[in-house]
Amino acid sequence: MSVGVRHLAVLGEFKPFGLIAETLDGKPPDNIPDKYDYFLFDPELVRDRGEADRNVGDSHTEPSFDHEVFVRGNRIIWTTGSRVFKRFTLPSPVIMVCWCRLGDMSEALLCVLQLESLTIYNTSGEVVSIPLPRTVTSIWPLPFGLLLQAVEGNPPTQVPFSSSNPFLSERDISRFRRDSGHSRQNNYSYLSAYSHMIKGDTTSLSSHLILSDLLEEPMSTYVEERGKLNIMKDFEERTIWTSDQIPLMASYNKGKMQHSVWVAEVVNSNLEVSSASLCDIVPAGVLPKQFSFRRIWQGKGSQMAASKVFLATDDDAAPIICFLLLEQKTLLSVRLQSVEINNEILYDIKPDMSWSIPAISAASVVVTRPRVKVGLLPYADIIVLAPDNTLLLYSGQKCLCRYLLPSSLHKDQLSHGLELSEAASVSHDLKILGLADAVEGHINIIVSNGKMFRCALRQNPSSSLTNDCITALAEGLSSTLYNYFLALLWGDGDSAYLSEANSTVDSEWNSFCGIIMQMGRRSSVTAQESLNPVRKSSWEFLLNSNFHKNYCKFNFYPGLSCGTSIDVLRLDSSKSKLDGKHILEESFYSGLFVATLDSLHAVYESLKLDCLRKRDLELLSVLLCDIAKFLGEKCYLDHYIRDFPCLSKRVGVCTSSFSSKTPLSIFSWLENCLQHGCSSCDIHDLPPLICKDGSSVVNWARKIVSFYSLLLGVKPIGKKLSSGVFCNIASGSYCTNEELTVLAMVGEKFGLQQLDLLPCGVSLPLRHALDKCRESPPTDWPAAAYVLLGREDLALSSLVHSCKSKELETHTNVNLISMSTPYMLHLHPVTVPSSASDTIGLDSTKFEDTDSVDGSMTDGMEHIFNSSTQLRYGRDLRLNEVRRILCSSRPVVIQTSVNPGASDQDLQQAQLWHLAQRTTALPLGRGAFTLATIYTLLTEAFTVPKLVLAGRLPAQQNATVNLDPNIRNIQELTSWPEFHNAVAAGLRLAPLQGKMSRTWIAYNKPEEPNFIHAGLLLALGLHGHLRTLNASDIYKYFYQEHESTTVGLMLGLAASHRGTMHPVISKSLYVHIPARHPSSVELEVPTILQSAALMSVGLLYEGSAHPQTMQLFLGEIGRRSGGDNVLEREGHAVSAGFALGLVALGRGDDALGFTDTLVGRLFHYIGGKEVHKERSHFVSPSTDEQNRSAGQMMDGTMVNVDVTAPGAIIALSLMFLKTESEAVVSRLSIPQTHFDLQYVRPDFIMLRVIARNLIMWNRVHPSEDWIQSQIPDIVKHSVNALRDDNSDVDEMDAETFVQAYVNIVAGACISLGLRFAGTKNANVQELLYDYAVYFLNEIKPVSTTSGNAFPKGLSRYVDRCTLEICLHLVVLSLSVVMAGSGHLQTFRLLRFLRSRNSADGHANYGIQMAVSLAIGFLFLGGGMRTFSTSNSSIAALLISLYPRLPSGPNDNRCHLQAFRHLYVLATESRWIQTVDVDTGLPVYAPLEVTVRETEHYSETSFCEVTPFILPERSILKTVCVCGPRYWPLMIELVPEDKPWWSAGDKSDPFNSGVIYIKRKVGACSYVDDPVGCQSLMSRAMHKVLGLTSLGASDPSINNNTGSNSVTVDQLVSTFSSDPSLIAFAQLCCDPSWNSRFDGDFQEFCLQVLFECISKDRPALLQVYLSLYTTVRSMAEQVTNDKVIISDSLLISNLKLVVAYNEALLSGRLSASRGGIVQPIFIGSLRKRVEDILSCSDGLKNDLSKYLNSGRWHDEESKEKNLVLLSWYLKWFSVPAPYLIKSAVEKIKPNLVSSSLVPLMHLLFPTIHINALREIDKIALSEKSSSDISFLLQKQDQLEECERGL
Repeated sequence: MSVGVRHLAVLGEFKPFGLIAETLDGKPPDNIPDKYDYFLFDPELVRDRGEADRNVGDSHTEPSFDHEVFVRGNRIIWTTGSRVFKRFTLPSPVIMVCWCRLGDMSEALLCVLQLESLTIYNTSGEVVSIPLPRTVTSIWPLPFGLLLQAVEGNPPTQVPFSSSNPFLSERDISRFRRDSGHSRQNNYSYLSAYSHMIKGDTTSLSSHLILSDLLEEPMSTYVEERGKLNIMKDFEERTIWTSDQIPLMASYNKGKMQHSVWVAEVVNSNLEVSSASLCDIVPAGVLPKQFSFRRIWQGKGSQMAASKVFLATDDDAAPIICFLLLEQKTLLSVRLQSVEINNEILYDIKPDMSWSIPAISAASVVVTRPRVKVGLLPYADIIVLAPDNTLLLYSGQKCLCRYLLPSSLHKDQLSHGLELSEAASVSHDLKILGLADAVEGHINIIVSNGKMFRCALRQNPSSSLTNDCITALAEGLSSTLYNYFLALLWGDGDSAYLSEANSTVDSEWNSFCGIIMQMGRRSSVTAQESLNPVRKSSWEFLLNSNFHKNYCKFNFYPGLSCGTSIDVLRLDSSKSKLDGKHILEESFYSGLFVATLDSLHAVYESLKLDCLRKRDLELLSVLLCDIAKFLGEKCYLDHYIRDFPCLSKRVGVCTSSFSSKTPLSIFSWLENCLQHGCSSCDIHDLPPLICKDGSSVVNWARKIVSFYSLLLGVKPIGKKLSSGVFCNIASGSYCTNEELTVLAMVGEKFGLQQLDLLPCGVSLPLRHALDKCRESPPTDWPAAAYVLLGREDLALSSLVHSCKSKELETHTNVNLISMSTPYMLHLHPVTVPSSASDTIGLDSTKFEDTDSVDGSMTDGMEHIFNSSTQLRYGRDLRLNEVRRILCSSRPVVIQTSVNPGASDQDLQQAQLWHLAQRTTALPLGRGAFTLATIYTLLTEAFTVPKLVLAGRLPAQQNATVNLDPNIRNIQELTSWPEFHNAVAAGLRLAPLQGKMSRTWIAYNKPEEPNFIHAGLLLALGLHGHLRTLNASDIYKYFYQEHESTTVGLMLGLAASHRGTMHPVISKSLYVHIPARHPSSVELEVPTILQSAALMSVGLLYEGSAHPQTMQLFLGEIGRRSGGDNVLEREGHAVSAGFALGLVALGRGDDALGFTDTLVGRLFHYIGGKEVHKERSHFVSPSTDEQNRSAGQMMDGTMVNVDVTAPGAIIALSLMFLKTESEAVVSRLSIPQTHFDLQYVRPDFIMLRVIARNLIMWNRVHPSEDWIQSQIPDIVKHSVNALRDDNSDVDEMDAETFVQAYVNIVAGACISLGLRFAGTKNANVQELLYDYAVYFLNEIKPVSTTSGNAFPKGLSRYVDRCTLEICLHLVVLSLSVVMAGSGHLQTFRLLRFLRSRNSADGHANYGIQMAVSLAIGFLFLGGGMRTFSTSNSSIAALLISLYPRLPSGPNDNRCHLQAFRHLYVLATESRWIQTVDVDTGLPVYAPLEVTVRETEHYSETSFCEVTPFILPERSILKTVCVCGPRYWPLMIELVPEDKPWWSAGDKSDPFNSGVIYIKRKVGACSYVDDPVGCQSLMSRAMHKVLGLTSLGASDPSINNNTGSNSVTVDQLVSTFSSDPSLIAFAQLCCDPSWNSRFDGDFQEFCLQVLFECISKDRPALLQVYLSLYTTVRSMAEQVTNDKVIISDSLLISNLKLVVAYNEALLSGRLSASRGGIVQPIFIGSLRKRVEDILSCSDGLKNDLSKYLNSGRWHDEESKEKNLVLLSWYLKWFSVPAPYLIKSAVEKIKPNLVSSSLVPLMHLLFPTIHINALREIDKIALSEKSSSDISFLLQKQDQLEECERGL
């Protein structure tokens, strides 16, 4: 057969786009080198493995451009087509670049080799730089890692990348392709004890290293020689090629002049390692897996290394390795052999398995079989440039065609490149000199004039049908048969495939059909020659003689065929002496044609399952009819004509039959599956190509077969089903066949769009499986599975949990959209807005500021109004009121007279001073209110709202009054308030928002230190952002010696590194604690810094029980401060006590065995009566401590308990927190006698009560009795006795008792607040509220509702300041319990307290701070955060709530004011809200929350409406969406005593406070329909259905079409957001609707619309309409002469619908909720079809002719009658005529009765009884009426039963 000639399709002149990109960039740098290089690669190489695993069965893929990597110097440009994708700039010149995947990583990495390092980029641009242990000359990709070849001998100073002229360079820069399904799952990890040994001893010796993990060092490689592993040292082989698809390496040995092929293997250390040092050091069995290379081939005789090595495929589909040997001008090809053992593929090369082709250049291309895989490799051809400069295409050893340069290329050269005088001599001498940059079917050719052109070797067919058929032949034919077909396809015949570049779809298909029939003509010519032999030669006469035959019979030689054993069709006994050669040829052609029929028939059956390819099906049926007629396959011919009856006139009659093969039908197999289950279905009843592994062209049919198999009980075994069909099943749990089917659909990327492509009957069982799983699918499914079910709410939740944030968009685009339908692409991740841009533009939220230009103002709370808070608080103005109360950036109102005098100015200043106390306290509450509520950009500067202490006079036209600086020191007044104001502004930032940049912190650093930046540092530290600061940054801040900056930095650093004991941070903190200074160092540290440093160290060492640190803090409690301010020593001791408690937090007796002595000293500091005559031996004192012993706060042997007691009590309470230690509580007693009450300060009694209750945590109960139990009897009786005027209690004693009483009650209330922090416990709220009102009434009667049980008249015996402090401590505790709830009653109380104090003039700063904090706690984080009750949270709350309130803004004596902000460490974002996935907006939804059993209550479930705050993680069990309006969703949890999930935690089941929900069709949202009245959709729908006009098109018909009328589309859009339903409803309201359709169809459409909405099954709309219109068209065609439907495919579809209904009734498909289509509707369809096909006289005559003669038509037959006959035959399952004839002939001799029906029913059980009757009438002239009537009676009874069911 002659070699075909093709013209290259020149795409254009080629120039690396990197050069163009450099030109567009402008002038290059001066130091840029002239040399550059590039390589092109397939975009599949860099595609993620999960993304690349696409549906290879799709006919068309979107065209993609070749990618290019351009390298010049130290710069790399990655381009896609003509677009720059990424740029990389490296510190040193690039030596080599390649793509590689390391280990089991799914993404490709760009590996860049430099002189001393290896830089690795991923596709998103992230970079990792790995220093190299040795100088590496080259890098090579392998499937499991990167091979590094070290330098041999003296390393060169620099290795050049390549020559400057890439066109003339023969250096191979390989293109790497990767099969998406191949992943060598190998993980390697060395034990840490031996990692240094392996790196030090082996990597320095090995000449080859392998990098398999970015977190590990490159590992040594070994060579396997005679069963031993030797390290690759002094390795003389130079690597010249590796494959990243299969583990192969090629090398060249210059000394031996030989090439070698090596296979890379991962082996265990069971082989003997010949390194003695390794064996001696490493114990047996400890060595990890090693990488070794085993030589499988070597070829000698090459003086130079091969210039190019690549993989290709032989003509029998075997992989080959090709070596281009330039000095020999040959291409050496070596065949590979692969064997799969235990899921591992072993490669080998046997001797004499090589061949050569003359070549001066060659490359691997994908041309002839673009969609075929050979194992892990694509089927690759070879493009060869022969020594005579001819370009040839080879498929293995077979040359297919020769490529020529197009004539247009010569013309271009003539007109543009040369002068006319020169053109004539060289225009025809343009030759191809070289090949380069082969990618798939594209290649660059270098021509003789030095130019390079990009050419396409393969033109993708425009016809998808042609493409599918060629692929089917490639997959279905054997290599020998397909190679023959390939030669015809690429040959020089008249119908050469795609011989012209401008081929159309029709010409492509006609060309393909011509080639197929050309094979048939060759077969017939061969047969004709054999039947009509010509005159034989003498030699032929001898070969055919009897002597020769007898000789061959007794002297048989292997390998020679005598030809008598070959069975040839169409030969009878008279032709037994045919020539053996002719017999073999005819057998070959017949086998080719039969195999072609089988392969194309598989495509035909697969196309039946795609509704959009019916035209292709018709074209293919014509070709298949011609093939079947040629082969004499009558059954096949009948099969195709039944599908398309009009073919009968074109094909005619098949006169001869040579086969009795029955065509395999996929519709029959699916129907049988539904009727009898998969156990009765044989997989061999399907076309073999469907079941073949790796088949892509019929992938569509294979998927449907696998889904049906799983749905009906077949179990998966590995990657295959038990039936043998391959199926990819997604990961996830399953309990039912339906769930397994859904997972298979996800694994096969079969989404809703693909489901809509199926015929409705085929899709019904699959839709049934989806519907059954939709209610409550398993929780561990992938997101794509939930999209497939229509549960986008679960999909988004699953997506956020399973994907990294950077991968979110990719997975959404690839997985979710692939599962969606095109009209569902609105699906996107919902981001809950919480920024200033989301602020609701309400007039009530806008403030005015006369100082600003635009009239608006920034108060730090403008962002708090967003969609979430609006949903939370509805239409009330709570947030507006909170914002007004906490605003400190506008002048306050001063009420004065209209005409002020001189005394009024003094009054204004006094009033303004009192109001300034309140204003300066507001930032603390504002910080809590706005906590973590905004997400700022790191490019924005940090802004702090103003702190305005001025006032305005409304009576004097809002005149502004400022504080007089001559009367007050304003600087002292505003210093620490400015600090708090900045903290509040910084706390607005969300915690751990991305990664806070130290550059941003430095950007906001002022030139001179101030309180504002100090507050910002503390705020950032509380959110964990100061982790980015390094030691030098910390030093620079400390060097400024600014007091508040140092305080903020120390506390911020400690909070960011809480509990880590970070050594650098601890050193920087210890500098500020003089006790840690050497005795020779005298450094004066202010007391405020010492206190802050002690607290910071306590936070840093939290929970560690570090002995030396505990000793330090214990000494600091009893040591006076080193500063001059003696008044601050109590605050210093309290800080030390808190620090000691934090270090041993909750450890109790577990604190390393030193607790006894520690507790003893602490009780000594409290003022215990025990006498300690010797110093504690907790830790022996140091010399420095002895030198400072004079500073101990002792008077002789007595301790100054007024200073030490608070710190010691706090330390004990935190050390034994929740330990229930009776021993400690008994010693920490409440005074029980009159003497003890006078001995202990009342405020210390409060601390003791708090400490006792923190220790006895579980005994705290929210009841009045519990609080009374805290009060000693002597106090209780004495206070109660004060009610009686005749009481004999002394006034001094009464004051003592009352002081103790109010402090004990306040301490008990604080204990309740801490115990039930953030719980919103109603009992605690009611109790604390009553006590707050009680204290308020004691100060000034304001309410008569307080309980009568409380003692009255306390204000006579206790000062008002004490009562005020107790009142506000109780209120503060109440706000802690109700944190984040915005409780209205509590808020009203707080608002009253704020206004009362300012009006009465009792505006103490500490009291105002308590009110401000309480308001902030009540609306913590805008109502989105609350407090935790974990140990660390209780400690942080106790620090913030320490019951010693400051007297002024600068009061830090007893408690450092900066500590008040540590409540941030106790907060949790337990806020939960529900977001509708269809609208993307937060919505109301009822959630049922279940909490576990506790000591206070049993397991409890309660309902809340979102948004709200969830209970703590330690008690939370389940959260589920309840109610009828939304699809159910349950989140099950295991109660754990752990903190709430942090922001961005992938294990967070609540997605940072968002639950995605999906509203059911037919229900309104709770915003639109709060009560549920509108959800009576049935009434509304029936009202609309009563409108004959279906809208407002004709107002005269119905009086309901006025202003209050509702149309169909309005009603549907109210109850459903599904785009398909809304679009259909709008169609129903179209004015032309009435004119186009009759009333019955309109009524049916509205009923279907109501059905789909009421049952929330929008996808069934097209199913109902398709079935209805199909049967209606059948009826119209029967009654009219017009042919509407010309095929019978719809009958197969309807039969599947009926089979689905029968499967439901029989129980083969589970039907807990019933079928998704009403059984009555399906039954009526069946009855209607049978009525249509009831035998008329014309149909009876056509059926009789068909059965008797096998003819479909005669001259009088009409197309309508043919179609009706085909419907009848398919509906009643009538077999082919010759089968019926043969059956009748078998039955007649044995017939007892006169009827054939009983026996025919046994032979053909699938034939309907009506058809059997007609066959009986036609076949027999005489019948037995009794037998027939009896059988018919029984059959009628069976039919009635079936219909009844």
